[in-house]
Amino acid sequence: MQIWTGLGNPGPRYAMHRHNVGFMALDVIADMHDFEPVQKKFSGWVQEGRIGSSKVLLLKPATYMNESGRSVGEAIRFYKLGTDALTVFHDELDIDPFRVKVKQGGGHAGHNGLRSIDKHLGADFRRIRLGIGHPGHKERVHGHVLGNYAKSEQDGLVAMLGAISAEAEWLAKGDDARFMNAFALRMQDA
Repeated sequence: MQIWTGLGNPGPRYAMHRHNVGFMALDVIADMHDFEPVQKKFSGWVQEGRIGSSKVLLLKPATYMNESGRSVGEAIRFYKLGTDALTVFHDELDIDPFRVKVKQGGGHAGHNGLRSIDKHLGADFRRIRLGIGHPGHKERVHGHVLGNYAKSEQDGLVAMLGAISAEAEWLAKGDDARFMNAFALRMQDA
């Protein structure tokens, strides 16, 4: 089993925030791959399903970003898995909007969700870094991250989330390079 976690904050007021793009990615994956209905578990919401031949548990922590690691840690310990089974989808300031990069391990770069997971489980897990772009000035970061996607960004957001979901089988197989290539090709056609 693999655990794919999307980072975000719970509640309708946060739904379209750039900081919630990890939640959005999991919602589209669950929908496109016909995952089971949502259940409350591990201080969050989970959906079980298959992507190709891989069993995947989608987890959206309901703990708010700063405590994401508590929810993820509960799930990892319950299934007796290591961090090699964990994939975290999260917003990334240092990547242009609607670009995606896959990274194994690393620092948290000030991201409170990653910081919390690092604290509970260590840093050696796969990250799907969903680009939201940097607003240009440090003092504008907070408002940018916690701001809604603009109407002009909707097409790019939909294309990115659709491409991630369509190529998710490569992630499930552990072929990150093939995922990145297939994702890039889909985005060229978008």
